[in-house]
Amino acid sequence: MNRVVVVGASAAGLAAVETLRREGFEGDVTLLGDEPHAPYDRPPLSKQILSRTWREDRLPLRSDEDLTALDVDLRLGTEAVGVDPSARTVRIASGEEIPYDGLIVATGVRPRALPTARGHVLRTLDDALNLRSRLEPGRHLLVVGAGFLGAEVAAAAREIGCRVTLVEPAPVPLAHAVGEAVGRMLSTLHLEHGVDLRTGTGVAEVTDDGVRLVDGEVIEADEVLVCVGSVPNTDWLAGSGLRLDDGLVCDEYCSAAPGVYAAGDVARWHNPLFGTSMRVEHRTHAAEQGMAAARNLLRGAQGRPFAPVPYFWSDQYDVKLQAYGYPRGHDEVALVEGDLDERRFVVAYRTGERLSGVIAAGIPPRTLRSWRQAIARGAAWDEGPPTPSASTRKVA
Repeated sequence: MNRVVVVGASAAGLAAVETLRREGFEGDVTLLGDEPHAPYDRPPLSKQILSRTWREDRLPLRSDEDLTALDVDLRLGTEAVGVDPSARTVRIASGEEIPYDGLIVATGVRPRALPTARGHVLRTLDDALNLRSRLEPGRHLLVVGAGFLGAEVAAAAREIGCRVTLVEPAPVPLAHAVGEAVGRMLSTLHLEHGVDLRTGTGVAEVTDDGVRLVDGEVIEADEVLVCVGSVPNTDWLAGSGLRLDDGLVCDEYCSAAPGVYAAGDVARWHNPLFGTSMRVEHRTHAAEQGMAAARNLLRGAQGRPFAPVPYFWSDQYDVKLQAYGYPRGHDEVALVEGDLDERRFVVAYRTGERLSGVIAAGIPPRTLRSWRQAIARGAAWDEGPPTPSASTRKVA
């Protein structure tokens, strides 16, 4: 193998390139990124960047010197528009065909849009800077969607003195992901900080002056941010013969086809630890999968299955939520330590007969690590908590 092309210059793509060099690959490496910016960290966009506690010069993942040391052909502002796995070439917008022996797809996701296509979205640095320039004390921001991204932006906007309305079609925000009890706790948190939380209703249209709800109510706002999920960036792979199904479908080695691997938000792979196919949109996961994809590309038949315990965090006001595992589609939720009202707790999730996930706030890192280890070893639900002091109570 002499030539590797990595498409996507964010956390997953950068981790893949660094791993190739760390593993001793001395061939040509091309890293394509459709944004004009060198690889940067995305989680602070909805938190520190919007709240103005960080300048954007803190975002780059590596210095210019570090990138130069990788000896990589870094092409920023370059969009990949097609791939031919038979010919082993990637086509870019200029029409140039870039040959490869190995390809790593790390193109991430893009915001899902509402039919009217009005309103801000938040995915890139430019999105964040544009929104930040319009947020001042006293201005009214309406956020469509109370998922983690929408909730984080609502918190950041309140911290700088904006009026905030948060609209969510579900009766309890995030209940599908974390359960109703944690969702209600987060709802109370936002209400306590002055957010006008509207649940059980959706947005029919984003207008020039705000939004029109499905029940006909019109809410005026200075700015509208649409946070209604994301779409994997796989359009450029259409017609390639690669399998696309809510992401680029891969096996447990992150392989989509001979010589083609995927990593990060765009990759749907079989996680043998949980025995299911999943696509994970978390920052730490992207870097871990980028490393795994690069190693398996180089090792071929000697590669190792990628079987992580996914991890994410969310900062909202003075509460830091941390979660391990894959609780999606869980069958049972239990409060195993602390108190939700005090925002110091551990909540565990059961899927089938096993412990599938845990979410916590205000808990020492050592305690959380013990829960992560239990998930990693496939602990049965009836084993009880890994910490002797914990007591279990069922929650809704």
